Amino acid sequence: MYPLVERVRRTGEEYGLWSPGDCIVVAVSGGPDSVALLHIMHAIASRTDQRLNLVCAHINHGFRPEASREEAEFVQSLARQLDMPFELANLDIPTYMKESGKGAQLAAREKRYEFLHAVACKYGAASIALAHHADDQAETVMMRILRGSGASGLAGMRMKRREKNVNLIRPLLRIYKAEILKACQDAEIPYRIDSSNLQNKYARNAIRLDVLPFLGQYNGQLAESLNRLADTLGEEDDYLQQLTDRAYQELVTSDGEGLAFQIEPFGTLHAALQRRLIKLILNYLPFCLEESDFVKIERVRQGAIQSAPTTWSLDLGGGLQCVREYDTVRFIPNAAGGIEDLRYTYRVDSIPAEVEIQGLGTNLLFTQTAAGQDAMSKMTHGKDSAVFDADELVYPLTVRSRQPGDTMKVMGLNGTKKVKDIFIDEKVPPSLRSRIPIVTDGQGRILWIPGIRRSSIAAVGQHTSSVLLMTVVRDAE
Repeated sequence: MYPLVERVRRTGEEYGLWSPGDCIVVAVSGGPDSVALLHIMHAIASRTDQRLNLVCAHINHGFRPEASREEAEFVQSLARQLDMPFELANLDIPTYMKESGKGAQLAAREKRYEFLHAVACKYGAASIALAHHADDQAETVMMRILRGSGASGLAGMRMKRREKNVNLIRPLLRIYKAEILKACQDAEIPYRIDSSNLQNKYARNAIRLDVLPFLGQYNGQLAESLNRLADTLGEEDDYLQQLTDRAYQELVTSDGEGLAFQIEPFGTLHAALQRRLIKLILNYLPFCLEESDFVKIERVRQGAIQSAPTTWSLDLGGGLQCVREYDTVRFIPNAAGGIEDLRYTYRVDSIPAEVEIQGLGTNLLFTQTAAGQDAMSKMTHGKDSAVFDADELVYPLTVRSRQPGDTMKVMGLNGTKKVKDIFIDEKVPPSLRSRIPIVTDGQGRILWIPGIRRSSIAAVGQHTSSVLLMTVVRDAE
């Protein structure tokens, strides 16, 4: 067993799997892999420069009552011999399968990890050690090849992965099954065999028992080749993920409802980064999407990079939609369109006044001052403020939501123009138009669309004696 102990110790150092004094939960099924892992970790933990604290955890899934009970007793006795805490979970996976509709392997995995995380929390463990080895890695890569996974999937299982504030570590991932069995035999270490692992009714078992042996006729080093593929793609995947994280920080913004990016900088990214960025955005959003859906990701990407300015929407499922509006792509809840139903009216009976529009994070300030150079200078301070001849206005003023058929007398234009057409000219995304308030006078005439355009009504001139200043203030400011 000593050669494997040294290899695992070096692997632990190379990948930073643990630090001196760490508490590690070791998942032990009773099979040769996990029993070997427990002995190896116990040998490493006993070193004066490590002093790791180990907890042995075993799960009885409830599939084979008699055999499972014997396996639990075996693992418990093993923990007692090695003088470490023992935690047992007696689960009823068959019942959970009926209740959840999940398959045996998925249901067992879900409940198994739930228990292991609970044990880690109980003991304040830094890591959960799993006994996956190099042959398991080859099986995983082959399964994902058959499923059509991308580079991230073909990277296989990681030596170390963070999940729920605990590291999942796989110290045996570079060691093959034959080496583990020989080490157990040489050290006369007993273990148990799960008979269900010899049945090919499960996909992974079929890969192990049928697919890999068949393909091995054409490549005698198939498992090694698949492991090299996983190692290579894992490192490349890590590098590409760094670039994707950087692109996310530079390109993606939050608008309160979802996430968005601008078309032009997105188009400069390599196609591989474009796909990864879209996938990362979907991972950040709290919606029930499939872990990987190349078709949807590619539809979003193709829709974003098409040269002609356009608008479109795509239902991504899970309550999420992707919308392109002019030069912006947004990922928003399907219910976000419900903002269109937001209706409000605020009456401004006296000046000065401040109107806070609930739900929009927008305030409108109304102040009145004598005409002069200071007041006139406000006219050039951008679209977030507007000045009017106070004596030419009809009171009271009103701040309200947009209404169908709204028109406004536009400064510099004879007659009126539909507010809808103004929004189109200004390239205001359709999903944001109802967020923009409308200010009207006592006759219902639209005076100002904050941030967009003011009307020709009550323009300030040389005979103006009193000026009404309207200013929009947003939460982000």
